[in-house]
Amino acid sequence: MAASVSALSGKALAQTSASRSREYYLLRRYHFQQGPQTKLAASYIADALIPALGRLGIGPTGAFQLSIGPETPTYYLLIPSNSVETLATLDLRLAQDAEFLKAAEPFWEAPATSPAYLRVESSLLAAFEGWPKLTPPDAKTPRIFQLRTYESPSDRDHVRKVEMFNQAELAIFRNTGFHPVFYGDALIGPGLPNLTYMLSFPNIDELNARWAVFVADPEWKKLSTSPRYAFEEIVSNITNLILSPLPSSQI
Repeated sequence: MAASVSALSGKALAQTSASRSREYYLLRRYHFQQGPQTKLAASYIADALIPALGRLGIGPTGAFQLSIGPETPTYYLLIPSNSVETLATLDLRLAQDAEFLKAAEPFWEAPATSPAYLRVESSLLAAFEGWPKLTPPDAKTPRIFQLRTYESPSDRDHVRKVEMFNQAELAIFRNTGFHPVFYGDALIGPGLPNLTYMLSFPNIDELNARWAVFVADPEWKKLSTSPRYAFEEIVSNITNLILSPLPSSQI
């Protein structure tokens, strides 16, 4: 455990030294059974969690439900901060907020015979150097969100894929009409090494149209066949999810 914490601290410090303006993201997944759990969680997020995060100066917070992907029903929370420590100690700080505890009581104190969720998974991400801040879409426009995670077979391949984004792929996303929300390098969480990013679209038709433009783009074709990135399969698995914002989402 000490070695793991040391490794995380070292990587976090390296990220901070590289650019203090880059954000960190807590990406939290709540897995539920069908039934009352999702309603209870939605009330908790809207009435207790997001207001408490606001009192801590944290936001905007994204709250989403999984629309297309495995393991439904699942809710996703995207919590940004400029501080790793803030995210790492978040639950401890929430537990000191009396207003939060009162509003969160039905969720936080749900009995074992009627739990509020099945399991919770969390990932801690550092924003890419080339995309250091979260960029929410226009909240007044109906949106869907695509959440993509790329796992790599080795640390070398993962670092090379992140470099590929920062050096050229981010620009291709911009030039082909995408609206990225964030790009994050996973510091801790399942399936390491990996990166995760989120894109925003008005609907599925626009999602499919943007990706068709992307894969046909000459710069992407050139980049994807570059010997620096095509010497082997530097991405070994891709998870592709479609999310819809909950009414309480600030993203």
